[in-house]
Amino acid sequence: MAGEAHLGMFWRKRDTDTARRLYVRIVAQAREPAFYTRLGVADSADGRFDMIALHAYLVLRRLKRDRAQSARLAQSLFDVFFADMDQNLRAMGVGDLSVGRTVKEMAKLFYGRVSAYDEGLVAGAGVLADALARNLYRGAGVETGAVEAMAGYVRREADALERQPLDPLLGGDVSFGRPPFAGKEESP
Repeated sequence: MAGEAHLGMFWRKRDTDTARRLYVRIVAQAREPAFYTRLGVADSADGRFDMIALHAYLVLRRLKRDRAQSARLAQSLFDVFFADMDQNLRAMGVGDLSVGRTVKEMAKLFYGRVSAYDEGLVAGAGVLADALARNLYRGAGVETGAVEAMAGYVRREADALERQPLDPLLGGDVSFGRPPFAGKEESP
């Protein structure tokens, strides 16, 4: 019995460490300058949250396919994501009494985005572009070309993640492609 409890703590720590490695890769991708300079995502706390949420969604979507092997890791990734949001809110000076409520609201927003992006990936480019316009761009007036480029990027990354083997993900390694217009002079 004591051995089982120790084994459970070992797996939780291993999953948390792996989730942190995945999360670092997610955040690095979400911070790619082209999203903000070329694709019109707001370079703000909300915009950065939305970019991290989008990339976390893509990884969690991939992990969901192999749920039997990846459920613990998926939960750990979700937990690491929202622990980081909690820490960032505190660093931005949000009062202790408000942090919990704000994190709950962020989780609610994340689940709404998951539903909208899932629907968009199934229904087609127009539905996905509409979901991105509402959620990622929060209804701000952004060029249609930027929204369409983002929709193409999300679809491309979802497809690429589907082709990635599970083992590297279980080891904390995820690969993303370059954002649209990264390193290019032309605009969307």
